[in-house]
Amino acid sequence: MEKFVELTHVSKDFDTKKGRFQALADVNLSIASGEFVTLIGHSGCGKSTLLNLIAGLLEASDGGLICNGREIDGPGPERGVVFQNHSLLPWMTCYGNVHLAVEKVFGAKENKARLKARSEAALNLVGLGHASHKHPNEISGGMKQRVGIARALAMEPKVLLMDEPFGALDALTRAHLQDELLRIVGETHSTVVMVTHDVDEAVLLSDRIVMMTNGPAATIGDIVKVGLERPRDRLALANDPRYHHYRTAVLEFLYQRQQRPAA
Repeated sequence: MEKFVELTHVSKDFDTKKGRFQALADVNLSIASGEFVTLIGHSGCGKSTLLNLIAGLLEASDGGLICNGREIDGPGPERGVVFQNHSLLPWMTCYGNVHLAVEKVFGAKENKARLKARSEAALNLVGLGHASHKHPNEISGGMKQRVGIARALAMEPKVLLMDEPFGALDALTRAHLQDELLRIVGETHSTVVMVTHDVDEAVLLSDRIVMMTNGPAATIGDIVKVGLERPRDRLALANDPRYHHYRTAVLEFLYQRQQRPAA
């Protein structure tokens, strides 16, 4: 499979009041086209830092990052980001929030009708065509997250980056959006990198689960390849021994890291 993202000996340091802090050290990772990868680990292990490096929101202190054959040297439309906080503009409608991103990426190349069609298609993809005229304060938390996902997908990114997008939602809404994400990824064949704290979410969604060691100087401790066929049904997986095998492998890694003091 074609590799869309490559990280080679990536490190990230921050200057703090107490001196230099190394968040990440010698991270090496390749992500293939169409692959769904989750990053998991204890708080402070650098998951979000790693995601922000791929997004181009942070610059690596050492090492190299490549996306689709080009060096990552800042944010770009080929990498769409969905944050834990939906980050919608409150004075704009759902349609307006999505359309703003579409105009930014495609405005110089396409006419108004095509831009409108792109925006509407993205909202329909996440099941929110009926709410396009509503403002963020008129919809639920789960719907806001779906608008955020629609906005990212409307840019037609080569890589979709998600930082715990469902972390603040209740269990039922979270399960619904996980299923929606599975459906969307199945339709778009998107390459996805997602940060999560939820082991079940990681196993349900992922092709590979990248498990981070504790910080400081966190790195990749191990990777679990999830050999579950797609499309995936959460109810069927509940009784699948392979699902429980992968879940146990991740939990054992996290438990061992919890018992081991940080270096």
